[in-house]
Amino acid sequence: MLQIMDRLPNRGCQGVSRRSFLGIGTAGLGALGVTGLGLPWLLAQRAAHASAPGVLRDRSVVLLFLQGGPPHLEFFDPKPHAPVEIRSVTGEIQTRHPGILFGGTFPRLAALADRFSVVRSYGSGNADHTYGRVVSGGETNGPSAGAIYARVRGNTHPETGIPTNVLVLPEGVREGLKLQSNFETGALPTLTQAGTLGSDCVAFNPSGGGQLKQDMELRLPAERLGDRRSLLAGLDALRRRADRPGQMDALSFYQQQAFEVITRGVAQAFDWQREDPQTIARYDTTGLFPMEELTRWNDMRRASNLLGHQLLLARRLCEAGCGFVTVSDCGWDYHANGNSPKNMAGIYPMGGQVDHAVATFIEDVLARGLEQKILLVVTGEMGRTPRLNGNGGRDHYGELTPLLLFGGGLTMGQVVGQSDGQAAKATSEPFRPGHLLATILNVLFDLGRLRLEPNVPRDLLKRAEAHPPIASLGLE
Repeated sequence: MLQIMDRLPNRGCQGVSRRSFLGIGTAGLGALGVTGLGLPWLLAQRAAHASAPGVLRDRSVVLLFLQGGPPHLEFFDPKPHAPVEIRSVTGEIQTRHPGILFGGTFPRLAALADRFSVVRSYGSGNADHTYGRVVSGGETNGPSAGAIYARVRGNTHPETGIPTNVLVLPEGVREGLKLQSNFETGALPTLTQAGTLGSDCVAFNPSGGGQLKQDMELRLPAERLGDRRSLLAGLDALRRRADRPGQMDALSFYQQQAFEVITRGVAQAFDWQREDPQTIARYDTTGLFPMEELTRWNDMRRASNLLGHQLLLARRLCEAGCGFVTVSDCGWDYHANGNSPKNMAGIYPMGGQVDHAVATFIEDVLARGLEQKILLVVTGEMGRTPRLNGNGGRDHYGELTPLLLFGGGLTMGQVVGQSDGQAAKATSEPFRPGHLLATILNVLFDLGRLRLEPNVPRDLLKRAEAHPPIASLGLE
């Protein structure tokens, strides 16, 4: 018997009790049954509580969050004519836009600059490692954008069974990986915080952490408790049995849907190694640098060379129905004070990895015709000081922060806003996390129709409308 049990007594994002059981007997699908509040019941309830037609825009968001504070000068605003203590330490590279330069570690993104937009006048307004202020639109303890999506959509896709809000860590794409702990580890839960929305709206973490996964128990006979692949093999065998003519005929619609959740949706979508080997090779960033070169530094203990595979998994999850995927890339705290390399040497491998992984993601999404369906957002909790410190590093800075957006029906090929000659402040309209949250929510929802939804908390609507979206990126 394969049984998944969620025991929390509180009520879910759509008002459905989280106490639910799923039982799938392996003696024959005719014995497929549910004890107590089963998954078929849960799916039926979620269908009954689904948002009104038109509220959801049938889009997904991938938020690539660069934890630690990525330096805006080394990303998309290098200021080559500024004094040497200010200009990008990596030099600059010409983009497809005449006169527009990026930092020197981004050659592939420079060549694709007409396919995405960057915002040079965006700043988090935050000079500390407080992720929650950014992902919630400006409130330190407010619900993250992903949690808001899960609250409106429900925390599980009713057709595929994919969690609608997922956190992808490096540990989620390499089984057995155990990164060391540092300040980023303790702050990590705030990246997908649910605030007052409750634990059901926290992101599902397939690497083993996160409240949703901790709330579930997977029970299998002892002889089946092998590695992850043995579990997937067992699910495949169960699926083949169901494919025999007549085996599913006696099941109700929601029982069949529950079966699909386990055997076709979740199991396959999270297994990124099912991808074509050529696709995996294109995303692969593991050969760009050895992880050990970076993780020996205290502020970079959670850095990895797995970002490419993380973004590959994110794309798979979006295709399977996940509406919000947060991808965590750590190690961007560049004080150069002995906790990270002097002269910001870490920017070369890490910037090169972002360039490779993000460019591959963009090219892949374009090739699949998904650029209207998937929005990629790349940012961090802050930028870095314009002036280098005595060790050749940059300290915390909230006035300007790197921000890249691709897809999602937004207007691409732009450089929005500008900064002064030293990249110290915006000289055009400044944008803050509230504007970014509004932009994301406008991509995901028809806010006019959302106002009419009786089950949506009024405070969420206030948050969605507290700031206007970034106008230049308006939906096409």
